[in-house]
Amino acid sequence: MSDKKPINDAMDHMSKIEGYPTNVDLKKLPKPLRYFGYFMIGFFSFAILFILIAKLFT
Repeated sequence: MSDKKPINDAMDHMSKIEGYPTNVDLKKLPKPLRYFGYFMIGFFSFAILFILIAKLFT
């Protein structure tokens, strides 16, 4: 369990029931998943950059 104290009893109960990832090391993900993540981040970055440049010239 994390060292963080819950805000209230309901949040403590939800975190115990649902759980949530803590201290995730992204470098330990499988290679295909990691590469897919890199591709998506790169794609969206270039798409936003392209849209901004296109808006400047129109």
